[in-house]
Amino acid sequence: AQVWAVDVNERARELTEKNLLANGLANVTVAAPDDVPPDLEFDAIFSNPPIRIGKAAMQEMLDRWLRRLTPSLVLEDPDLEDPHEGGRAYLVVQKHLGADSLHDWLRRRGYLTERIASSKGYRVFVVEGKVAEG
Repeated sequence: AQVWAVDVNERARELTEKNLLANGLANVTVAAPDDVPPDLEFDAIFSNPPIRIGKAAMQEMLDRWLRRLTPSLVLEDPDLEDPHEGGRAYLVVQKHLGADSLHDWLRRRGYLTERIASSKGYRVFVVEGKVAEG
């Protein structure tokens, strides 16, 4: 797998680079968000979204990255357990910081979103890439 470790924080990127070198990992690219090629799609995104940056900024950030999930292809085989083969994002959000309203917002934006876990005040959502048109 090719992994992209993306963070706005320069110190976090520096520490990630150190850990990669210390562990001999060569399949990870560390980058600031604006340094990721604009046409790159992702099969998986794992994030604890920065809720505290404000609702509008966070929604803009999520829109930016969720659009980059590999689109789902609705397969016509009814025997498949999961007919959506596409990118997924896994988001961890504190309940008291608006997890449930985020869940509703994602659905209104057209993303198939499911809460897959809830524990100790946190929610974990899986968000599927939108269905490819055509």
